[in-house]
Amino acid sequence: MTAMTNQNTTPAAGAAPANTEGVIRQARETRVRAAERDPGKTMKAYITQMKGEIAKALPSVITPERFTRIVTSAISTTPQLAKTTPQSFLGAMMTAAQLGLEPNTPLGQAYLLPYKNKGVLECQFQLGYKGLIDLAYRSGQVTIIQAHEVRENDTFEYSFGLEPSLRHIPARSDRGEVICYYAMFRTRDGGFGFEVMSREDVEAHARRYSKSYSSGFSPWTTNFDEMAKKTVLKKCLKYAPLKSDFVRAVTSDETIKTEIAPDMSEVPSVEVDYTIDTETGEVTGPEDAGADRR
Repeated sequence: MTAMTNQNTTPAAGAAPANTEGVIRQARETRVRAAERDPGKTMKAYITQMKGEIAKALPSVITPERFTRIVTSAISTTPQLAKTTPQSFLGAMMTAAQLGLEPNTPLGQAYLLPYKNKGVLECQFQLGYKGLIDLAYRSGQVTIIQAHEVRENDTFEYSFGLEPSLRHIPARSDRGEVICYYAMFRTRDGGFGFEVMSREDVEAHARRYSKSYSSGFSPWTTNFDEMAKKTVLKKCLKYAPLKSDFVRAVTSDETIKTEIAPDMSEVPSVEVDYTIDTETGEVTGPEDAGADRR
């Protein structure tokens, strides 16, 4: 439901390839035996080799050193990432870098997720809802963007039509269970829009469209509310007057890319093999990477 108004090989020390293509080619050709010895160390070595490209891609608000530490930490906290194909990991990493988003941190801006695709463990890039908000603010076209959960004891009213309205007053205590989510924006010229989705609608949408929904590594498993807010935000912001840069950034959500380019939004995502359970609507890969953790 939407309302809107508008008023107006293992890398050897000292033998790093001279360019990004060399890193990717080396990753493709020699990853297997090195990964069997120490996949974490191998992947971290690739990250080190990519420091120059990372520095070029990052906005000034994030230093290359900080971003490198964050990505290295992601491998330590989620060991399965070290077992993904280096080319897909580097692709997801560079997507996050170019968007200026910190992956796999409490900020919830973005995630690097292990995903088993056609029997191969690959790394998928996924936007977080706070990253989505950050990207929308950067457009300069909106002054307020918010997303909230509504609980059963809150005061919540909304209406559509020629004079749409939205009113939410959270209960001061004993708010109860979450019953729905909403997102809203206000533009610089005073226009606004909002979207409301019930919890059931969010779950149905996630089962149908999110390829990583059932994974034990997915934010849908570890932080459902944040992903629900992201879902309603994406639907809401379709109607906001945002620049094409924002639209290109959103198209990178839930993609697996195995090439590096100056503009990662131009790199096509690899085809993802997934199935839909006709009874439950659950979307899964043929061998879900998180199956052992559910």
